[in-house]
Amino acid sequence: MMNPIESMDVIVIGAGAAGLMAAHMAGARGKRVILVEHTDKIGEKIRISGGGRCNFTNLGCTPANFISQNAHFAKSALAGFTQHDFIKMVEAHAIPYHEKTLGQLFCDGSAKQIISMFLGLCEKNHVQIKRNCTVIHVTKKDVFCVETSAGTYTCNSLIVATGGLSIPQMGATDFGYTLAKQFGLKIVPTRPALVPLTVAPDQKNLFAALSGVSLTAEVSYGKTAFKEGILFTHRGLSGPAILQISSYLPRFKGEQIKLDLLPHLDLREQMMLDRLSKQMPASYLKAHLPNRWVDHCLLQMAFEKSMTDMKKDQLLAIAARVNDFTVTLESSEGYAKAEVTVGGVDTRGLSSKTMEVLTVPGLFFVGEVVDVTGWLGGYNFQWAWSSGYAAGKAC
Repeated sequence: MMNPIESMDVIVIGAGAAGLMAAHMAGARGKRVILVEHTDKIGEKIRISGGGRCNFTNLGCTPANFISQNAHFAKSALAGFTQHDFIKMVEAHAIPYHEKTLGQLFCDGSAKQIISMFLGLCEKNHVQIKRNCTVIHVTKKDVFCVETSAGTYTCNSLIVATGGLSIPQMGATDFGYTLAKQFGLKIVPTRPALVPLTVAPDQKNLFAALSGVSLTAEVSYGKTAFKEGILFTHRGLSGPAILQISSYLPRFKGEQIKLDLLPHLDLREQMMLDRLSKQMPASYLKAHLPNRWVDHCLLQMAFEKSMTDMKKDQLLAIAARVNDFTVTLESSEGYAKAEVTVGGVDTRGLSSKTMEVLTVPGLFFVGEVVDVTGWLGGYNFQWAWSSGYAAGKAC
């Protein structure tokens, strides 16, 4: 005997950050809400983020910290529910937190406290949560009909919070994009973002030798630059500045990024001032840079002479190696290591105020599935909270 079709006001697909916020908000407005999650975990990205302490927002969050084909799209949602609004939620639930660097806020204890906060809010607002529940088919006539592995439901509003393609081992799929296309929306091509990079074959031996070396650098691509930590790896580069610049690369293979390994010092100018030094270049540079970097990266340059015996162009070549270190890329570490996905549901098909599809009343897309990608440092969670809030308030 077939299970009867259950009628709801709102169905939210995806129990990540954006889905939890949307479900809680809709429930707080008295809506009958079901939150559907195809894995057995709730808020798994929240749980693992920030080393288990969840970098839940950023004090300096502005629309300028986001990438989208429509640079203005995120403004309305971010203004409607700000980082300060989320901080008030955290404080109201007595979750201790601290600022780390660059405005990044983390739980003092565990990311599980943020998940527990939302689970408590959903319970208070009578949101039904269905884990291990796969959506099989979605149609719409007068209302949406959502066929799942746990039964069939109808609803007036459907909120899609299925995330992007990053971290597939946690259950990421392209379901949200497929559903968007089913309802006539366009998809901005996707690629991994906030992801470590791999270098071209001719540089791999050098980078393998440097694996484990870390320092603060300014990493640039075109006019975009970030000054934070970088880490040399066996296959290429990682660290905050590398993850940040990765989101701005239109592709990976063959692209070149520049590293200024002494961003606080113009080495060309300094070496001209010190050119009469009797120091060897290696000794001179080791006062500023990790020894292993100096030993491996300047092997081809003249170590046998003191600086005073070297020609000006030799000194300038060494300085350029440091302040303008060019890296040719092969690829990235892919979605498995990417924190987020660039691209997604084209924002031209959505209302910036409510996240509702302009041509399909009652259908909403929120969070990472949308073509809005934040910087490293709590910005993507803030987009999840803000976009989820907008849809949950409007559905």
